[in-house]
Formats: sequence, C-alpha cells, structure tokens
Amino acid sequence: MDEPNKQKVPNPILSGKKILWVEDDNFLSSLIAERLSTEGCELHHAKNGEEAFAVLETVKPDLILLDLLLPGVSGFDLLKSIRSGETTKNIPVIVLSNLGQKADLERGMRLGATKYLIKATAGLDEIVAEAAKVLSS
Repeated sequence: MDEPNKQKVPNPILSGKKILWVEDDNFLSSLIAERLSTEGCELHHAKNGEEAFAVLETVKPDLILLDLLLPGVSGFDLLKSIRSGETTKNIPVIVLSNLGQKADLERGMRLGATKYLIKATAGLDEIVAEAAKVLSS
C-alpha cells in the first residue's frame, strides 16, 4: 500500500519525454495529463486533428497517444497522415480508443499504430506502462 505523503518518483523512461495526447474528452484529458506530469513528461494536448497538426509543426514528440473518435479529422485519418509525414513517420503512436471491435483494431494497426489500447479496459497504470515499454524499445 502507498504511504500517504510519499512523493511518487517519476519513471526514468518517461521523464523528460515529449508526449502529444490527442483527446477531445476533457475529463479523461485531465486524468492523463495529471498522471503523465507526475511521471515527468512534457505533455502537449490537442483536442482534435487540426490542433494535433498544429502541435506537430512546432514540436517533435517522442510518443503520440491518439484517440480515434475526434471531431473533424478522424483519428484514423490523423494516424495515416502521421505515418506519411517525413518528420512524423517514425514517431510511435499508441491508439487509445473506445473503438474495440476487431475490425477497428486491425485498421489501426494496419495504418501504423504501435499499440492499440481500449479505453474501457485500460487503466492509467497500463497506459503509463505501455508508454514506457514503447519508448524503451
């Protein structure tokens, strides 16, 4: 059990890493932002595909966490653009979506997702662990 006043030590793999988090849900965004901040990450948040494109013009993230159900440009289209961009094609992308059907998962992986997590079953600890695993490989 955690000690009540003990400070969490940032994950050395995640500490200082730039992460682009593309998510339109404010509540989930705040949870992820808080958790990744405690891990020592430099977090850049975009609420839709257009904002994500704008961030990618000025920041080269070490990792992208990507929702698929976004207003405007879909996450699938954004993933396709990331994989076809000269400066973005090698950035690892973890899809984090409520689209959990086999066809959606296969489409995400076919378009170049590094990992595909389903929001309903992935907790914050799993998201952080997968991010660290992807960044350490």
